[in-house]
Amino acid sequence: MTLRPGPRVWTRYVALGDSFTEGMSDPDPDAPGQFVGWADRLAEHLARYAVDAGQEFGYANLSVRGRLLADVVGPQLDAALELGPDLVSIVGGGNDILRPRADIDALVGTLEAAVTAVRATGADVLMVTPVDPADAPVVRATRGRVAAYTAFIWGIAQRHGCHVVDQWSLTALRDWRMWADDRIHMTAEGHRRVALAAMSSLGHQSDESDWRTPLPVLPAPARMDAATANAKWAREYLAPWVQRRLRGQSSGDLLQAKRPVITPLARKDS
Repeated sequence: MTLRPGPRVWTRYVALGDSFTEGMSDPDPDAPGQFVGWADRLAEHLARYAVDAGQEFGYANLSVRGRLLADVVGPQLDAALELGPDLVSIVGGGNDILRPRADIDALVGTLEAAVTAVRATGADVLMVTPVDPADAPVVRATRGRVAAYTAFIWGIAQRHGCHVVDQWSLTALRDWRMWADDRIHMTAEGHRRVALAAMSSLGHQSDESDWRTPLPVLPAPARMDAATANAKWAREYLAPWVQRRLRGQSSGDLLQAKRPVITPLARKDS
């Protein structure tokens, strides 16, 4: 949903964030080893509206996997403001919340300061709530913190006139077929649905109206199969994540933004 009237045409969109906005687990067929993701998909939709309105459209994505909120609204935000955007998406805090000592009040204060800075330029802000982790093994332990952070995001949006993608209430995303094997990053289908939800949040409609519709129900896996799958996930994904945390490392330590400056994006038909 959106808290401001729309729709309007944006011509300079900058995306800030971590692995979610970088697009991990949504492979780019034209660039092996790179990802597309919801923000890139959203930019393609926005480009169509801009070109149809007789305007050029430019897009930058400064997101890097593993980044904490301080990185997203620190160096990334500074770089974004220099690009003169008219729309900025800010998505961060998920990596912070996974840490047991996460200070939600401090995170919210940091996020609101960033939103205030962007809105002061006249640019619009798009935020995204987390997905409800109730069904996620291990991560479900953070549900209380995630819920509190979600509520604060809505409060920031109301105070500053921002747009919000409500992933928490998008129950279709709680289907594991929307998620990659690591259970942290979305598949291409998950990213497609989030991009369409973002379009709706910005006041635009799409011919693809199925983004809210859950996939057909599958039988629940046998208890032994589920236990085997959980053990495999813990061995292949959870353990390496814990080891990186203990070493103070991030999966994105040596990476740079995939689209660091605003570059033209042509109209791309579906």
